[in-house]
This record gives sequence, C-alpha cells and structure tokens, in this order.
Amino acid sequence: MSRRLAITTIGLLLLAGAASAQERQLRLTPSEIAALNAGGATAGTSGVTGIRTTVLYGDPTKAGPYTIALRVPPNMRIAAHSHRDERTAVVVSGVWRFGYGRKADAALVKTLPPGSFYSEPAGVDHFAMTGPEGASVYISGFGPTSTDYVEASDAPKP
Repeated sequence: MSRRLAITTIGLLLLAGAASAQERQLRLTPSEIAALNAGGATAGTSGVTGIRTTVLYGDPTKAGPYTIALRVPPNMRIAAHSHRDERTAVVVSGVWRFGYGRKADAALVKTLPPGSFYSEPAGVDHFAMTGPEGASVYISGFGPTSTDYVEASDAPKP
C-alpha cells in the first residue's frame, strides 16, 4: 500500500470515528428523560413486575456502554441476583435500600438517599428494596448484561 493511500485511509477512519462520537453525544433534561419511552423490566433489570425501565444510552443487550433509568415503585423487594457486567449507579430520587449478599437480608442493607452512588461488581450477588417513597436509579454498565438470580425460583415469571 502506498504511503498516500495509507494516510488517506487513516484520515477516513478518523473522520468515521469523529462522526460516531458526534452521534453518541447526548444531553437530556429531566423532562426529556420523562418523555422517553419507558418499558417494563427489561434487559439489565431484575425483571420484577412494576419496575419501569428507560434506556438512556446504548443498548444493554449488545456489546458497549449503556445507561438505564429504573423507576421502582414503593415497597418493592428485589431478590438476590448478579449481572455479568460491572455496573455503577446513582440514586436520583426516593430512597434505595441496597445490599450485597446471596439473600435479601435487611441487616445487610445500606439506605441510599438521592445523590448516593454504588457499584454492582460483575458476578457479585446483590439485592434491593424500596420503602413507601419508591426510588429512581440510573445504572451504567458495559453490555451485554444479564440478570442471574441466586435462587432460580426468585426469578420473575414471564
């Protein structure tokens, strides 16, 4: 390959990368997020009925970064489970009661008010609960993700 062709090819690849970066630029206000389609418990969630999920960025079923917004109703309990990908999260509103362990044990819970941050290391069992106020949590990871319950009987039924 000639030097000129190599330089042209590299230039085109850089331009393609720049276009992709521009396509990934995203700025959403709370009202714009609220207007996005929210579905039920989808990929990257516990699958529990009543949880509303909005994909804010990426696709949790495919390779690459993603962020999902979970709106969890009041008095919800999510049994111990893990995910194949490493994830981090921020509590946006309400109160999220989160713990690590193979069983949803209230003694292992840390109460996380809005602005709190936590991690879900890959393959580490964890669980969550809400009280009367419910909670909204933004979770980011690198897909594809999964949800694997410690006890198969705890997995929500379709």
